[in-house]
Amino acid sequence: MPQITSADGVKLYYEEAGQGTPILFVHEFMGEYRSWEAQMRHFSRCYRCVAFNARGYPPSDVPDRIEDYGYEHQRAGILAMLDGLKIDKAHIVGLSMGAFATFYFGMKWPQRALSLTLAGIGSGSMAETRAKFKAESEAAAEQLLADGWEKSADVRAQSPTRVQLQNKNPRAFAEFIGLIKQHSAKGSALTLKGYQALRPSLDEFKEQMAKCSAPTLIISGDEDEPCLDASLMLKRHMPSAGLALMPQTGHACNLEEPELFNMLCEKFFHQVESGQYRMRDPRATPGRIF
Repeated sequence: MPQITSADGVKLYYEEAGQGTPILFVHEFMGEYRSWEAQMRHFSRCYRCVAFNARGYPPSDVPDRIEDYGYEHQRAGILAMLDGLKIDKAHIVGLSMGAFATFYFGMKWPQRALSLTLAGIGSGSMAETRAKFKAESEAAAEQLLADGWEKSADVRAQSPTRVQLQNKNPRAFAEFIGLIKQHSAKGSALTLKGYQALRPSLDEFKEQMAKCSAPTLIISGDEDEPCLDASLMLKRHMPSAGLALMPQTGHACNLEEPELFNMLCEKFFHQVESGQYRMRDPRATPGRIF
């Protein structure tokens, strides 16, 4: 079983395909390495693609302590994958929880990123939603511990930002539910308590954002309401960032619209690799209307 051991001894399961410039995929809370299959199949024709399971998601290890799930461990997991696979730099693509880890990674180790793709980032990060997000994360953790994923998956997946996948592609939605039911309720609950509920807000990194030169692509579904304001905030504070909105799309944008998601990423990667992805021109900073 292919595994990389993180600095604190937690083993992380991964799969890889293809050869060439590396892409590392970092999954969301209700996802896993298999959530990236449409991207692995597409990009592995020309790239070395790696997808891994975060701690708490078997067959990766499931630590017992809440403190083993903090945001520092999550971003260090990305570094462990790069170091363990002897990858100097990679395009790092994260969705939701994985996008937060990708962002935190980029703020600390930008020299290890060819680029950062932050998809579905921002839930619970804005000041007005922080307390509610924390409370909901802790309540969801307790419910998971009581009921397990077998009972919880269908309910959790009926959220306002996930019904879009169900409506567009019931078969893909059923597959999504089936994978969730295989997750560890304990690992997910501790992820909610130690990472989701306690992670720092994005706006705490505004100084680092302004200095970040790593090419960054922000992707959001236009019906992913919890992420829209945060995506705009990131765009406004990161001179290295571009923003793409996907129409009539919710949170799991790579599953809902895999062709469009792949196209956006591929064009971005090509711009970066050809040296044509540019920092924002200071003249584009809004200071006047006309």
